[in-house]
Amino acid sequence: MVLPKEVKEIIKALGDAGFEAYAVGGCVRDFILGREPSDWDITTNAKPEEIQKNFSHSVYENDFGTVAINTESKNENLKIIEITTYRLEEKYTDKRHPDEVKFTKKLENDLARRDFTINAIAYDGKKFIDPFGGQEDIKNKIIRAVGEPEKRFNEDALRLMRATRFAVQLGFSIEKKTAEAVKKNSNNIVAISKERIRDELIKIIQTKNAKLGIETLREFGLLKHILPEVEEGHGIGQNKHHIYTVWEHNLLALDWAAKHNYKLENRMASLLHDVAKPKTKQGDGLDSTFYNHEVVGARITAKILERLKFSKKFIEKVVLLVRYHLFYYNVEEVSESSVRRLVRNVGPENMDDLLEVRIADRKGSGVPKAEPYKLRHLRAIIEKVSRDPISVKMLKINGDDLMKELKMKPGPKMGYLLNILLDEVLDEPKNNKKEYLIKRAKELDKEPLEKLEKMFKMAQAKTQEVAEEEFKSIKSKFKV
Repeated sequence: MVLPKEVKEIIKALGDAGFEAYAVGGCVRDFILGREPSDWDITTNAKPEEIQKNFSHSVYENDFGTVAINTESKNENLKIIEITTYRLEEKYTDKRHPDEVKFTKKLENDLARRDFTINAIAYDGKKFIDPFGGQEDIKNKIIRAVGEPEKRFNEDALRLMRATRFAVQLGFSIEKKTAEAVKKNSNNIVAISKERIRDELIKIIQTKNAKLGIETLREFGLLKHILPEVEEGHGIGQNKHHIYTVWEHNLLALDWAAKHNYKLENRMASLLHDVAKPKTKQGDGLDSTFYNHEVVGARITAKILERLKFSKKFIEKVVLLVRYHLFYYNVEEVSESSVRRLVRNVGPENMDDLLEVRIADRKGSGVPKAEPYKLRHLRAIIEKVSRDPISVKMLKINGDDLMKELKMKPGPKMGYLLNILLDEVLDEPKNNKKEYLIKRAKELDKEPLEKLEKMFKMAQAKTQEVAEEEFKSIKSKFKV
């Protein structure tokens, strides 16, 4: 097992200066597993100022004894290597950060403060220092807390989530005492910032074992603090068109998305697409309904993702996918006009993602085919109508044409006219011709501004509702 050149050079330089130095933590764990470490950390008995004396390209701007070294490596994972002095950590009042950090001369003391045995192994290129049996746990695929589990979790409550994350990332199981300590201390997760919780949740959802990860979070009592809206679906039956509970269905949809390498937005939308069913359920048994759960679900999704501090762009995308996941696509009934309006509502750039979420929804319902003929047929129609005008920018006239032909000045009236024309072209794409649009614009120009504003608002509402109107039969047919 050969360490990367950049790591060996740092270890050697510190050794030549009379200090101990070891690669440590997750990089050693991944190294043993044959995985490419995403970054490399080194621990040493040299103090920060002594480290800096040996490395000119270094930065030390923290209270934890960590010096960042720029190796100028071409490998991004090795470009910046962090070197931290052996340390002890005293109390964790906020259950995340140590109240005080003290340097120590013993490597074993430093390893003892780490979270799990698999992350408490040091390696200098010749020998492993492994006082807590991390190598054996790696061999046996076990996540085990270092020392006393409850103490580790009370030091840093984020470790409650990290236990699950490492388990699903690595395909390991969580040792019994460690699992019991997670359950016992699960309420402490509320002390952790939403940003850190979000980051761990992302890592869980991005694994192939995302379904198991969410199930484990619920089993440990963590999910009710992270995604209570999702847990609310546990045990909630559906109707005669569904063989799974809401909880099971949402997790199976996520499972399909994870197993088929969907990007994060689509995985999240697959998990959350039916999040509103518990709140919208009416009746019970085989004939229960969930009317407008996609609309309510979009609002709930926005609140969840805002609470977890996701970016505005990410939130908008997932909300859009949840809002429109329930589109109707019966070949005989759906017109090109309604598909054109669906594409306008969702955006052509989002249609492939919407179809992915719909496929995950189907597989989560237990149907045999992910993409039946009707869905393939819809793809063909989408590709066809996407060439038609679906935005003002795609009209054969623009504001300059209106200023020239109608002697119009820029203002609200111009916007009203263009959007009214677009509404007409959405119904009849063949009318997207400059001559026709100029003629129609001149007719509309004679109307008072108040009437044009009313027509504009009606066109906007129509764009939102026409597809809904054509697709409404699915809601009664399948009681959704």
